[in-house]
Amino acid sequence: MLPSALPRSRVPASDAAPPLRWGVLGTGWIAERFITSLRRHTRQVRYAVGSRSLPAAEAFARAQGVQVAYGSYAELLADPAVDVVYVATPHNHHLGDALAAVVAGKHVVVEKPLGVNAGEAEQIAAAAQAAGVYCLEALWTLFLPKLDVVRQLLDGGAIGDPLTVVADLGEWFPAEHRIRRADLAGGPLLDLGTYPVMLATWALGEPADVVALATPAASGVDAQLGAVLRTAGGGLATVASSIDVLTPTAATIGGRDGEIVLDGIFYQPGRFTVRDRAGGELVWDEPAVAHDALHFEAAAAAADIVTGRLESPVRPLAASIATLRTLDRITAATAAAATA
Repeated sequence: MLPSALPRSRVPASDAAPPLRWGVLGTGWIAERFITSLRRHTRQVRYAVGSRSLPAAEAFARAQGVQVAYGSYAELLADPAVDVVYVATPHNHHLGDALAAVVAGKHVVVEKPLGVNAGEAEQIAAAAQAAGVYCLEALWTLFLPKLDVVRQLLDGGAIGDPLTVVADLGEWFPAEHRIRRADLAGGPLLDLGTYPVMLATWALGEPADVVALATPAASGVDAQLGAVLRTAGGGLATVASSIDVLTPTAATIGGRDGEIVLDGIFYQPGRFTVRDRAGGELVWDEPAVAHDALHFEAAAAAADIVTGRLESPVRPLAASIATLRTLDRITAATAAAATA
């Protein structure tokens, strides 16, 4: 049943989170946006950055107002002043870099995906639990106020039992981009497909059945893929991702009594509409600030760490592993279809 008004977001103001000293592994695109968002919206301390190249680390530190630059990841992890490490290295380095942070006794926030497969994610989660340090997959969408309101609508029965998810995410990338490199675990699934699959498993649960097809790119990765996911209870999701074309990147969660339509770009701040079968409609709208909203995940992690949590109630490690299990099954399904 549609409420009379949208629920309020329960996400606290990011500048209310207790400040911790952050160390960043990597100096790429996402690291820059993460630190910029922290600088603009939080009291978190931009303490250290590590790179395989000291000049690269020093340039990043100057541009982003980071206090200390290290020419190796090991030096950063050995610094006792670092409270929490943000792993912003390529996907296929997440396992080694996250485990190194855990061994160093650091709390760790790993850019999505947590690993390149569920097995890697399980290793990271188990190591963090054994070491007694906090671990989070930085799937920032789930920490946005928008998604908190959607969660409340789903839990409150605003659209009845969720039955279907339809979501896509497609962008065009040039030939030299890292997403087209097989040696860096490129392709559309881990970078882009994570978001539609996350939404599907978040709304419907982990699928019992997966079918999928992919189209290869000349570089050896997939260019685009599509999958249908069916849960044991009959929920059905259709998801797609591409690195060859720009798609609407919109999503719909359909329920027995209505639907929630998330405008493109669905995984970023922006607009959504919830409707019921009687014609009722409520609209959430906000500035589409894109990755400037990365601060929400960092503030949530800081609050969790200070309160003694070892994982996030918003994105538990089991949920990260479940999403990767589904991505693994999509990969297996596309490979099987290619050889059939």
